[in-house]
Amino acid sequence: MSRRRLSKRQLERIQTLQQRRRARADLRAQTALSEAESEPQRGTVVTRHGATAAVADNSQEIHVCLLRQNLGHVVCGDRVVWQKTGENSGVVTALSERTTVLARPDYAGRDKPLAANLTQLVVVVAVEPAPSGYLVDQYLAAAETLGIRAAIAVNKVDLLQSPSDSRLDRLAGYEAIGYPVIRVTARQAHGLDALITRLRNETSILVGQSGVGKSSLVKALLPDQDIQTGRLSSATGLGRHTTSAATLYFLPSGGTLIDSPGVRSFRLPAMDRQQLERGFREFRAFLGNCQFSNCAHQDEPGCALRAAVAEGRVAQWRLDNFLNMARQLAHQTARGNP
Repeated sequence: MSRRRLSKRQLERIQTLQQRRRARADLRAQTALSEAESEPQRGTVVTRHGATAAVADNSQEIHVCLLRQNLGHVVCGDRVVWQKTGENSGVVTALSERTTVLARPDYAGRDKPLAANLTQLVVVVAVEPAPSGYLVDQYLAAAETLGIRAAIAVNKVDLLQSPSDSRLDRLAGYEAIGYPVIRVTARQAHGLDALITRLRNETSILVGQSGVGKSSLVKALLPDQDIQTGRLSSATGLGRHTTSAATLYFLPSGGTLIDSPGVRSFRLPAMDRQQLERGFREFRAFLGNCQFSNCAHQDEPGCALRAAVAEGRVAQWRLDNFLNMARQLAHQTARGNP
């Protein structure tokens, strides 16, 4: 179902209400901060809900912090400066510069930050339902554009008839261009060692279409997830909201894992055609070698990319997926909704 577009008056009404809420929240934050006696310290946002954020200190203790209005949109994974104002409470006073931001479209079609400071994106696919190559390529292009590592985790490999099952043929193509493909069975905790090693000391997010077993994989990777969730819920009083918002978890082996329902509505971040081209890593050796500088890689003579496809150096399906994404981006730009 397509997203219903709001009228200009509806958007203005929503923005006015949001501004009023932010002003009231900022007044509460200023009042609490004026009574604080502790020194500023650094922390990491574990989750965000409205005008408050759960912030983990260096000991991974959770503190419920009010957010100053001038901070912008604080999200899970943000590194912040905060000041303690009471038992397990405080005020976030500054937002550290982000290294990366993963975004999704909001109700107005604008990119809204979802998670910050990611270093790795793991695309979860499954033997059943069959992997969507187009969706996988969208995720990989986003990771390349963000400048972060990417890997593919294949779940439910226990359903394969044999190691040479044809359902994994295309995944071999990703391995050929340098993406690690890790085979796991989350229900049986089989094959997790390689994935755990991959996640160690990284800030990772798992993405994938519905039905691939992402939730089961998160539970297998986080044997103490209920404990972490309970501690977060107890500290914040958010209850069910802790499972409906992007949440950062600390991995037992080191590193952090962000679990977010928001990635189900994934869309490529705003980018131009040249950025999208570089989002397909095997294209890079041929970019700039076409006969025409504005080559669309379709019917133009002297196209280096299509020549690479003919020589077997680039897969036809990867070029097809790129062209589809380029058309989608052009359509969004034409509508004034990048």
